Amino acid sequence: MKIFLSAGEASGEHYGTLLIPALRRILPETEFFGLGGQRMEALGFRRIVRAEDVAVMGITEVIRHMPHIYREYHKLRASIAEERPDAAILIDFPDVNLSLARHLKQLGIPVIYFVSPQLWAWKKYRIRKVQRFVDRMLVIFPFEEEFYRHHGVQADFVGHPLADLPLPTISRVEFARENGLDPSKLWIGLLPGSRGKEIRLNLPEILKAASELKEDCEFVLPLAPTLTQSQREQVRNMLTSWSGLRITLVEDARATLHHAQASIVASGTATVEAALIGNPFIVVYRISPLSYTVAKCVVDVPYVAMVNLIAGKLIVPELIQGDFTAANVVSHLQPLLLDVQARARMQNDLRSVGTSLKIEAGNETAIDRVADIAAQMIHERLI
Repeated sequence: MKIFLSAGEASGEHYGTLLIPALRRILPETEFFGLGGQRMEALGFRRIVRAEDVAVMGITEVIRHMPHIYREYHKLRASIAEERPDAAILIDFPDVNLSLARHLKQLGIPVIYFVSPQLWAWKKYRIRKVQRFVDRMLVIFPFEEEFYRHHGVQADFVGHPLADLPLPTISRVEFARENGLDPSKLWIGLLPGSRGKEIRLNLPEILKAASELKEDCEFVLPLAPTLTQSQREQVRNMLTSWSGLRITLVEDARATLHHAQASIVASGTATVEAALIGNPFIVVYRISPLSYTVAKCVVDVPYVAMVNLIAGKLIVPELIQGDFTAANVVSHLQPLLLDVQARARMQNDLRSVGTSLKIEAGNETAIDRVADIAAQMIHERLI
């Protein structure tokens, strides 16, 4: 039994890491191969292409890296044609995965898409590819199920995998001891993104904002597991310009969010993690001017942050592109540090969002549901 997995970004790689053991419990002899990260490889996943080699973002970035992405994409296509897996599970990463879906479908391989591309926000024309090449769409936000079913796609809301995770068990004192932090001070989480380009565009302004905060606090910056060694060095080099700030690099983003008083979070999966953990935060994001100009023309949603989209209202501040300045960050962050009512109001809203991302059905998790559906489809194909 072989299953092709494709997870090209930090969040997708995390879900792939959870999915492999869940599938092995049902299909113990299964071999996994495709596109993934180091944590998936540690579970016996055979990487045809490394996730850290293809994770780019924005229109200009994709164009600049196109020759390399094209070569890596053809490696994946060749491996599929040679090994003929029993099923494919494609996780998010639509620029690559929707093209892979076409190839898989042409070979008669069942295609399961886990974590929907945000077609409801932009590039809605790509719904035609989903209709033609995806056998089952498994979504992690409740409003997505209705969107796909309205367009004739077999879709199921399986719950959000992050909603199934328990809160970090490491104590504040232990986390402080492991990372050289002062547990008596306020901690502020700095999460500039999981890609090199995001860090280059978001981190400088975040650091400037940190330097302008007057509160006696320490700053905790988790490094995404998909960052390469050179990207990690780039982060360290950026911090040297701010020698007056106490900034600690750590490996555990969830523990950071759990123990921080508040956080500055780049738009993406980390905002959902912060919401589920209950950490008050503000959302920031900056992309290239060309990407932003195009996005303004084609994105059709009232908010940028997923947390606000789920809530249907602005519950966390959004500082995007020109609004993302150090002064604005400080003015929105300080109430979350000092105003008890503002903190409580946001935390209550975040709890409501977290509840909507869960399916209360025994002990089965979102990942279990994905594994069950995949195993059922493989079984139906073989009989």
